Amino acid sequence: MSKYLLREYYELCPNGVCQDFLTEEEKIDITKNGALYLTGVMQRADAQNGNGRVYPRKVLMREVKNYEKLIKERRALGELDHPDDQVINLKNASHMVTGIWWDGNDVMGKVKVLNTPSGNILKSLVESGVKLGISSRGMGSVHESNGQTIVEDDFNLICFDFVSEPSTQGAFMMQENKQSNIITKADKINRILNDIMDTEWKNQN
Repeated sequence: MSKYLLREYYELCPNGVCQDFLTEEEKIDITKNGALYLTGVMQRADAQNGNGRVYPRKVLMREVKNYEKLIKERRALGELDHPDDQVINLKNASHMVTGIWWDGNDVMGKVKVLNTPSGNILKSLVESGVKLGISSRGMGSVHESNGQTIVEDDFNLICFDFVSEPSTQGAFMMQENKQSNIITKADKINRILNDIMDTEWKNQN
């Protein structure tokens, strides 16, 4: 089964910032350094989205767990607008995800806007009141079931990009599968270990 580039769109919190999600250190960063943090829903599990796709919770739980490693290593970068690619281009990086967590079936996230050319554009858009959303980018295959498009277990989350699309129309793009250069050998080992631990936990319960 072919894997495709799957992209989803979600709106940010009002005005782009949910202050309750900021730590004291981040608030100081904002005050002293003029840093900009944006928060909101990054993905949603077990619910049909505007593209008609459903991401099973077990799939997203695994990918969120794997993505946490990138966050800890400060490699969870994203771009402004979706490129027609699976690779995160460093020269186009606009933000870095600094936190990700669950709120019910919603995957919430927090990002710091970077002091890069693309990041400065993003910051200017936010300060000008432009309506922005965050959109996940990942590789995976799908199957049809009861009128819904179910994302398969082979889904791999790549990153989260900022987009200006007012809806999910046009957010889905299919692309032939090719190896992404952001997944290192250590990342692959981490995925395998997580899968083994998950299997052992299920066998014990």
